[in-house]
Amino acid sequence: MNRKSTPVRVRIAPSPTGSPHIGTARTALFNWLFARKEGGTFVLRVEDTDKERSKVEFEPEITEGLRWLELDWDEGPDWRKKPDGSSETTSKGEYGPYRQSERTDIYKRYLEQLLKERKAYYCYCTKDDLEAEKQLMVAQGLPPKYSGHCVNLPKPPAGKTSSVIRFRSSEAPIEFKDLVRGKTMFDGSLVGDFPIAKNLETALFNFAVVVDDELMHISHVIRGEEHLPNMPRQILIQRACGFKEPTYLHLPLILSPVKGKLSKRTGDTSLFLYREKGYLPEALNNFLVLLGWHPTDNQEIFTLQELVKAFDIKRVQKGGAVFDQNKLDWINAQHLKRLPTSHLARHLEPFLEEAKLTPPAPLLHKAIEAERARMKTLKDFIGNAKFFFELGDYDTKLLSWREDALETTCRILEHVKEKLSAMDNARFDRHAVEGALSPLMEQEGKGSVLWPLRVALSGLRASPDPLEISEVLGKEEVLRRLTIALGKLA
Repeated sequence: MNRKSTPVRVRIAPSPTGSPHIGTARTALFNWLFARKEGGTFVLRVEDTDKERSKVEFEPEITEGLRWLELDWDEGPDWRKKPDGSSETTSKGEYGPYRQSERTDIYKRYLEQLLKERKAYYCYCTKDDLEAEKQLMVAQGLPPKYSGHCVNLPKPPAGKTSSVIRFRSSEAPIEFKDLVRGKTMFDGSLVGDFPIAKNLETALFNFAVVVDDELMHISHVIRGEEHLPNMPRQILIQRACGFKEPTYLHLPLILSPVKGKLSKRTGDTSLFLYREKGYLPEALNNFLVLLGWHPTDNQEIFTLQELVKAFDIKRVQKGGAVFDQNKLDWINAQHLKRLPTSHLARHLEPFLEEAKLTPPAPLLHKAIEAERARMKTLKDFIGNAKFFFELGDYDTKLLSWREDALETTCRILEHVKEKLSAMDNARFDRHAVEGALSPLMEQEGKGSVLWPLRVALSGLRASPDPLEISEVLGKEEVLRRLTIALGKLA
């Protein structure tokens, strides 16, 4: 079959062995973008063949992470084809993923086929046998691989049961083409006969993934570079089973700032940690796509829809991509500036709830506009803008500007309160407040007027312009906070 005429079908296939990793999120994004760009299908499959490490409680985190990133998938086990070839589904992303643990009978059928054709065989070697064999090869300066001890056994050794099912490998060179790396060659003599299943009921990863990709008609396998060592085994299995070979693309490694592989020791790797820190999903997608891909121009800020239009699989790079935290912060800040106030308010809801803040919508929207330019993350808003919703306690001495005595500060704030009290409630904006206080600032000095006003309104040493704060809080709350400050000074 000509792959060029084959509909694009890609998949993301995480293992439920922990919370979603930032690398898994990037792989999902590249697959999703390619599928949407080409009008193809994005399949979600959970690779849970490792029964000891796979935990069912981690599967909901996989789907939750994809939904948070707005990467909807198109198929699941309850997906069906209609007679006319169209899909029969509910709506995208509402059904669960394919699970390898539910496909045991399928793998068993292909394992039996390979055993029957003598392309696979039962191995009875124990762990001790294999370790002794490995040490002998190393001592002889040979590459450690299975010797094929059990390949031609006429019957099982007395008193032994099979430990695994091994694939009967070939020593011929193994070649495949990668869209990023071009033609890649592996030395087949280094592979050896490798395990493909523990038994007929328990297929191992390399075997299950090959069968799944064939039966799910996966046209392109887009995954991380760390899967390259699996390629020789998977290609040998494909050929032995008579399967079509997908088009491969291995994404570059995500590197730490010191150019090592990103890990928990060198950076945050959990996807949900970025959500907890207050990064927008659209900003994280924007950042992740630039880890291994670049557009044709210098544009750096993209919405998800803009990425679909701009994405070109041929522009994926080969070299490793450095995870730059400062770049992520900058991209997130740009998205925060562009997001409509009402949308930003919805993103802030869980953070406000965690801080036990329930500001009325009009006040929240005004505070967002006042703080938006200073925000790098959603969490910054809580730290920077909390004073808009509740005034914390503060040291009385903080009210005084430089060398001003407390008595001087008290007198000035009394004049400030008097002038602001006389203002029209309907015209209480920053320009009107500035106009009302201008004569006093000329007489006493700008710092001596605005500094104590800032502290009285925010309770902080560093905060937005007091004129801006005044407009957000409104006349009644401003006068209330000035009364509190005067009470401290008295």
